Amino acid sequence: MTDQTTTGPSAAQPADRMPQWHLQGEQTAPVMVLSGSWQARAGNIPVFPKDGLKKAPGAHLSFQTSNLQVWDTGLVAFLWDLKRVAHDAGISLDMQTLPGPMRQLLELLPEVPDEPVHHKTARTPFLETVGNHAIASMTEVGVVSELGALTAKGAVLTLLGRSRMRMIDLLANTADAGPYALLIVGIVNFLIGAILAFVGAVELQKFAAGIYVASLVGIAMVREMAAVMTAIIMAGRTGGAYAARISTMQGNEEIDALNVFGIPTSTYLILPAVLSLIITMPFLYLYGCLIGMLGGFVVAISMLDITAAGYFHQTVTAFGIGQFVFGFTKSLVFGAFIGLTSCRIGLKAGRSAADVGIAATRAVVVGIVGVIAIDAIFAVIADVLGI
Repeated sequence: MTDQTTTGPSAAQPADRMPQWHLQGEQTAPVMVLSGSWQARAGNIPVFPKDGLKKAPGAHLSFQTSNLQVWDTGLVAFLWDLKRVAHDAGISLDMQTLPGPMRQLLELLPEVPDEPVHHKTARTPFLETVGNHAIASMTEVGVVSELGALTAKGAVLTLLGRSRMRMIDLLANTADAGPYALLIVGIVNFLIGAILAFVGAVELQKFAAGIYVASLVGIAMVREMAAVMTAIIMAGRTGGAYAARISTMQGNEEIDALNVFGIPTSTYLILPAVLSLIITMPFLYLYGCLIGMLGGFVVAISMLDITAAGYFHQTVTAFGIGQFVFGFTKSLVFGAFIGLTSCRIGLKAGRSAADVGIAATRAVVVGIVGVIAIDAIFAVIADVLGI
């Protein structure tokens, strides 16, 4: 006869209610005796050892449950472990000696867990991958272009007084993208102008041409740096905010509500955002030019033997109005690009809280990279036109 006893670790229950199992029986008829209360919520269900049937005689195992009190899925889990161990030991279980409900639950479980199926992922060919990315990129360009066309149509309708855009939204977006951004735009452009003046002064002093620091700072700020740095600031500050705001509305199903009521998002949400950037970017560009020249002026006066009148005269004669027009045009394009791409990224974002952060980050990255890429295109155009 074999006799093994195992109970759970909990001492909170009385001894007669502890879950217990005994393996006993004659040489040819082993019996699993179950007693006590087997409830998973008590946390004292014993684990059937893998070698629990190693000394069990015979090829059949029956059960005795006369002393069994209450039970739930905790006992079923224990019997499933027993069923798998018996399968590995070549011992069959006599399920007819178990209570009916317990037997029905146990018969639903296999002797061994199913092996996970590992599907081999087919590797996409390189050319197909490149083609898919190209098609996706062109599709996105088309969607943004369509969004821009709808926004332009909304702007025309606004001028005609037939737009559904609320002027309070335009004013709020313009205030956020314009006056509230003056501080950061001024600080960055001042430092850029000062850095350009410092670097230029170090080199130009070697050739006794320190007066040309004013020309260097003026041309650099008007032609490139003021427009590009202001656009990068707005891409990180305002573009990310637009994407986060619209993606939050997407998660709160506010965009769906607008569509249900027949209110076009291109007019109600995107048009005020894009127009606010188109309106404020040229003024921020001019402001950045002046502040950048001021930064160069401070460095040049402190480092070089240059008078304020001389610096001002050299700055005025260094470039013409055409350079301002060129930078002015770039700032308009940058503003429209940042507004459209940020709103598009917000509209295509997911509906979870994490997607809001992802949309904001993506809008900043796309805005900065796009601004630099567009500036490179403008540089090629300027070279072709001889500007």
